[in-house]
Amino acid sequence: MQDYENMIRENIAVIRSRMDAAAIAAGRNPGEIRLCAATKMNDADRVRAAIRGGVDLCGENRVQELQQKQPLGAYEGAPIHFIGHLQTNKVKNVVGQVDVIQSVDRIAVLEAINTCALKKGIRQQVLLEVNIGGEESKSGFTPEETLQIASKMGGYPGVLVQGLMAIPPVSTQKGENLRYFAEMRQLFIDISQKKYDNVSMVCLSMGMSDDFEDAIACGSTMIRVGTAIFGARDYAKK
Repeated sequence: MQDYENMIRENIAVIRSRMDAAAIAAGRNPGEIRLCAATKMNDADRVRAAIRGGVDLCGENRVQELQQKQPLGAYEGAPIHFIGHLQTNKVKNVVGQVDVIQSVDRIAVLEAINTCALKKGIRQQVLLEVNIGGEESKSGFTPEETLQIASKMGGYPGVLVQGLMAIPPVSTQKGENLRYFAEMRQLFIDISQKKYDNVSMVCLSMGMSDDFEDAIACGSTMIRVGTAIFGARDYAKK
């Protein structure tokens, strides 16, 4: 067995333990929360090791990596989500190739997904990405825009909104992003109560390696973890 196989398996076990503890502390059922392995810059063998190690699904950030790893069977045995920034000219390479597109961050992408899905005769599941911290450097809808878009989803028959995704500001200390996670939870609840067409709020994707316990405390149903599973990424190789 490769050395990385044991390392990945052990890391996932530690994360699972922390997830369970955070859920129980919040009075939640640990089974309600899914672990998404953020697989950016990890090859097909490592992705397969993460699936064997017990992650619930994989999340790919780059269209090129998705296209490289998919023919190698990297994601077999687990759902695959697209979690990175998606250019409109690459939508056609993702629609129908992943279970969920989590990073619908602007109207142009939503419209492109709808058009492509209708051409393929499918309904693509998506999450609306919310720029909850209002950061100029990040994409995503404002909370107000998210509410408006959800109310208009009946006009996008090729798309099914399954929930929300957010990447809050980088935190320097534990608990710093609790208010953003709480705002996301309230937005999720507000939309859930409206019963809009083509909207089925089942997923609140928030929390990463450094802050997933706070996200779970605030109601996250999916955390996206990369470095805590695979180790630090070597960006010098890319």
